[in-house]
This record gives sequence, structure tokens and C-alpha cells, in this order.
Amino acid sequence: MEKLALCIPAYNAEEYLSRLLTSAKSQNIQFDEILVYNDCSDDNTAKIAEEYGAILLNGKVNKGCSFGKNEMAKYTKCEWIHFHDADDDLMPDFTELVHNWIKNYGNRYEVLLLNYKYVDFATKQVLGFGNYNVTELHKDALRYAINNKIVNFGVYNKAAFLKAGGFDLDEYVLYNEDNAFHQHLGKQGYRFDYLPEITCINYRYNKSMSSSNSLKCAIANYYVLAKTATSHGSKYPFELSKQLWICVDMLAAHQCWIYVRKALVLSEKLGNTYNQPGNFIFKVIVKANPFWAIWLREKIIRTFKPYLRK
Repeated sequence: MEKLALCIPAYNAEEYLSRLLTSAKSQNIQFDEILVYNDCSDDNTAKIAEEYGAILLNGKVNKGCSFGKNEMAKYTKCEWIHFHDADDDLMPDFTELVHNWIKNYGNRYEVLLLNYKYVDFATKQVLGFGNYNVTELHKDALRYAINNKIVNFGVYNKAAFLKAGGFDLDEYVLYNEDNAFHQHLGKQGYRFDYLPEITCINYRYNKSMSSSNSLKCAIANYYVLAKTATSHGSKYPFELSKQLWICVDMLAAHQCWIYVRKALVLSEKLGNTYNQPGNFIFKVIVKANPFWAIWLREKIIRTFKPYLRK
């Protein structure tokens, strides 16, 4: 049986790490390796990892979770790796379901995307599920990765991961590294599959990096799309243009006009193939001057519906 590693990037994770490691140790089939990359934490993260018997890798300089993931992938002796944020959780049958997939389909695919339950940590309310479209995923993994937000719940063939170079360490994509990563794997021609059973729990925290840095996430998303436009813009002009306009909406909500212009310029280079939704007047202004159409719409929202920007 091929081996499966759990790789946990952790920075000041003492509040959550015990819960995740308890879930990992409670699996019906044990992980072959559990690794924790301690990214210069100043709390008890390292101590907790050691108490649970995890392989502890200590960083010398804080470099972020993508760097830690790449380091763990280099270190593990397992053929398959699963990265899991320290503040999320595993379902009890995670390893059983994944090992069954590896046995039956692991020789056909390099990437397995996992279904997950999205839960508000404070209220425990279920907010949604992953629910990826396996048909579209099989048809064109890169197109699917451009069109859909693929989050950090997957299992990856180690050899393929290392050959692709792992996670992009470019600081410009830091807040959108999962999108960058899966689009990069799609560019390699890797084959993606999907496990529909729920194997993970993704918690929403009010203080999480993404929720408290939505502008940085939008800017990072622009850079991810720009990279894909450079390499595959001629093949996916519509898909990229659509995502750029979605990005424009978020950037405009923060009145980040420099990057609004950048995204609109890139969309124009792609041929403006996406038909921006809106009323007739807005569409007319968009055709005449996209930037001023977006600027005017944002001013109207802030004047007449300010509650939308609180």
C-alpha cells in the first residue's frame, strides 16, 4: 500500500493544533507520517507537535505556509501528501477513503481534490460544501481551476508535486497561493480527480488571514490571473477575462483604483471577451470607458447604498 503523509504548516497554532492532531491520530487507518512545519512560532506549537509524536521541522526565518509545505514535501518519504491548515479539521474516515482512492485510481491521476464542509467556527453553522464538478474537472483541469476557487483540501502525488516545483513562493500571490498552486498544476497537464465524500472541515474565523485581508486577496488574485494570462491567455481568454472582472468588482469595493486599471488593461489585452453584467446604461458606459463605468458605479453604491460597503 502506498504511503500517505499529513503535512501541517503551523504558525502560532497552539489554539487549534491539538484538535487537528487528535483527529489525525483517531483515524481508522493511521497516517504513515504526520509532519508539522513550525514557522518560527513564539507559542507552544512545537511542544504540542512533539507531544503528539509528529515529525517536527523548525523554520529559522518566518517564510509563510507555502514555504513550509514545500519543505515538508521534500522531507516526507510518503508517495502521497495531504496539506492541512492547523486551524481546520479532519473527518474520522479521511485516511480510509483516501487510501481506497489511491488503491483504485492513484495510478491515473496526480491530484485528488477533496470535498469539505465549510463551517462557521463560532456558531457551528454549516455555510456550504466544496462540491466540485468532476465532469468539468476531468475535461480540462486548468480551465476548471481558473473558473473555480479550489481551496487547500487535496491529496497530491509527491513526485508530481516536486517535479512541478511545489507552491509558488512569489510574494505577490501570497494571499491567493491555493489558486496559484492549482492553476500551476493544471498548466503541467496533471490529471485531477475528485472525492465527493466529505473528508475535511474548513472553519471560517472572523480573524482569519483571508477574511481580514480581502483587499490583499484581491490583489493577489490579479497576479495569479496575470501569470496564467501570460502563459495561457490565448487558450482561455474568456475564462480569464471573466475572473478579472470579478476581481475588478472586489478591487473597486476597496477603491483600489490602481489595480482596477491593471485588471481592466489585462482584460482588454485578452480581448474583453467577457460580457460584464449590469443594466443597459452601465453596459453602454463600459463600452465607452470601462474604468469610469466602474468608478461611477462604486460612487453610486457608496452614496445610495453605503451599507453594502460596511
